[in-house]
Amino acid sequence: MKILTAQQMREIDRLTVERCGIPYPTLMETAGSRVVEAIIDFVGPVDGKAFNVFCGKGNNGGDGAVIARLLWMRGAKVAVYLFGKMEETKGEARANFEIIYRLAAEEERRIADNKLEDISFTEISSRQEAAAYDESYSYDIADCYVDALLGTGLTRPANELYESVISHINKYRGKNKWVKVISVDVPSGLSSDSGRPIGSHVRADLTVSFTAPKIGNVLAPASEANGKLVIASIGTPNWLIEEGAGFYLNLVEEKLIAEWLQSSRRHADAHKGSVGDVILIAGSRGKTGAAALTSEAILQAGAGLVTVATARSAQSLLVTQARTEVMTEALDETGDGAISHSALDRALRLAQKRSVIAIGPGLSSSDESARAFVREMVEKRTAPMIIDADGLNALAPWPEDLKGSDEAPIIVTPHPGEMARLTGETNAEIVADRINVARKFATARRVITVLKGSRTIIAAPDGEVYVNPTGNAGMATAGSGDALTGLIAGLLAQRPSEPLEATIAGVYLHGLAGDLAANRLGMRSLVASDIIANLSEAILQVGGDAERGQANTISTI
Repeated sequence: MKILTAQQMREIDRLTVERCGIPYPTLMETAGSRVVEAIIDFVGPVDGKAFNVFCGKGNNGGDGAVIARLLWMRGAKVAVYLFGKMEETKGEARANFEIIYRLAAEEERRIADNKLEDISFTEISSRQEAAAYDESYSYDIADCYVDALLGTGLTRPANELYESVISHINKYRGKNKWVKVISVDVPSGLSSDSGRPIGSHVRADLTVSFTAPKIGNVLAPASEANGKLVIASIGTPNWLIEEGAGFYLNLVEEKLIAEWLQSSRRHADAHKGSVGDVILIAGSRGKTGAAALTSEAILQAGAGLVTVATARSAQSLLVTQARTEVMTEALDETGDGAISHSALDRALRLAQKRSVIAIGPGLSSSDESARAFVREMVEKRTAPMIIDADGLNALAPWPEDLKGSDEAPIIVTPHPGEMARLTGETNAEIVADRINVARKFATARRVITVLKGSRTIIAAPDGEVYVNPTGNAGMATAGSGDALTGLIAGLLAQRPSEPLEATIAGVYLHGLAGDLAANRLGMRSLVASDIIANLSEAILQVGGDAERGQANTISTI
């Protein structure tokens, strides 16, 4: 699924009108309808419930006016607040505000006849008026608040008027736990084009985004304000989005992972050599745990064989920590117990017939001999390679002439600190622009780049970027990255011709396994081995019955 910027979304709406003949009023009406459907799915029947609909002067507010009318038609009591003057609105938004205005005027007439008011319309054009409403509790008591204030396109913090109502929404929601806040397209106050909040913003329980998710819907920490995210089609055909020039951002969907698992599943005549043989170059004296975790994840991912090549003095301890199915090889080491440059020829021979090479977990990068070993190993290997942890540190800063290729792809999995060392940028610069940092690195070095973090970014050498939706803060724990390296390596070993697809699947399943673990144990107590323990369930959840296998029986009748 494509992720669109505000400008791209405006272009898609324009093309929907021009090429598909769907007029703007129809798009706005459909958008309102889809939000109401999502509200009903979220809170149940709306008949008898009270809604406050807070509208801005633009199209987002116009959507709010449609939502208000449709809720009222379903028996809800609706109070509409326009933050601005009616004469300041225009186009389709103005038309829908005028409908609400007339309906509310008719309700006022009915009140005079001692009948219950079901819909009202109020204009608030200054912070003082908004504060007066807030202080006197003049906003009607409501079961739900609909946030249709600002929508997409915001590039600077909300002004004083909108900031005051945003504060009211958040305060009311905080005091009244039963109240649900529904944002239209993106929580007001967030920039739809950034994962970083730019100022005060609504904290929603449900966000309904139209046609495609926006960056602010999916990238943390901004995405945390969305609550549950629903993507609603309002009439734009998928082919129009897929044809969009420069639409390189994608949201990873579970169905794509399911399709890849289906295409890479084992056949009846499979044997351990046919489903992947991984060489893991990892571990050093005092750092064998990372190698043990990574090798276990390789096996849990489904690879048939894994051999850990480690520093000679670390081998005996690793044997006691790793699963019994793991094979080990000893390599020459430095005086500090790190793999030495003199081990290069043996390591290359060990890697020669393997499907995939993984390097980095638990290595030491402080010794120049160890750094030289890693650099030459990366340059001279012929199989696909995943580089993580000290493997990346040994290459920092990344050599300008070191590039991946289609024949021997490279996958790197840095966290922001490691990426900063690879590029020479600061950690803050990496975190502030993760999409562009990962994309620039991937295209310039021709490597698949996995920039880890909340909503991990996967950037491909061709410039396509994928945002992963799974995972949680509990996965910020020692060894989590080792588990990811092993999972990617194990999946890639089964399908070496599809490095990008295997990487995306690995990142998604790693996050899903972490989510399953957090649901059972809580985020605070989650450790890396819990992620690995839940990998099989994650694969079953996505892959379904095809992953379970079926006994072949013979019977006679």
